[in-house]
Amino acid sequence: MQQQATVEAVVGRVGRAHGLRGDVVVEVRTDEPDERFGVGATVRIEGTRRELTVARSRWAKNSLIVAFTQVADRNGAEELRGSVLVVDVVADEEPDDPDEFWDRQLRGLVVVDQAGQRRGSVKDVLHMPAQDVLVIDVDGEQHLVPFVSQLVPTVDLAAGHVVVTSVPGLLDDDAEEAR
Repeated sequence: MQQQATVEAVVGRVGRAHGLRGDVVVEVRTDEPDERFGVGATVRIEGTRRELTVARSRWAKNSLIVAFTQVADRNGAEELRGSVLVVDVVADEEPDDPDEFWDRQLRGLVVVDQAGQRRGSVKDVLHMPAQDVLVIDVDGEQHLVPFVSQLVPTVDLAAGHVVVTSVPGLLDDDAEEAR
């Protein structure tokens, strides 16, 4: 039986400690937080072989609070702060809905405007309460673009790019207001 190729996917970043029992706030970087941070799920710290197993998790005011079996107290939780959490996923796995995308599919895509001019690249995807937001690097500056069809009408994974609507101020700081 042939083993499927896998890639490392970022699923979260550890924020501040929460309480005294080793719980941490996790900045979610996955469309599947309940699966990736469900009890018994395993994640790794990026760049290491250190695995963490989820002991418990819960949502509190739009924040995910997670406890790992390997972290017993607040000191251990503080040591994790800033750690990027990853999992291995099947490389060619895609969502069931053709209008949905995994974060890992979007990161690194070239951003072009409607005229086809290169404007930057997708650095990250933020999962906000109202909608997802693309973090786009334009000449070293980050721009946040709501990931909605009116502003991002085309995602072409095969071509390696996304099209962002030419709205003044969206991808440039110096744009004059449209009149």
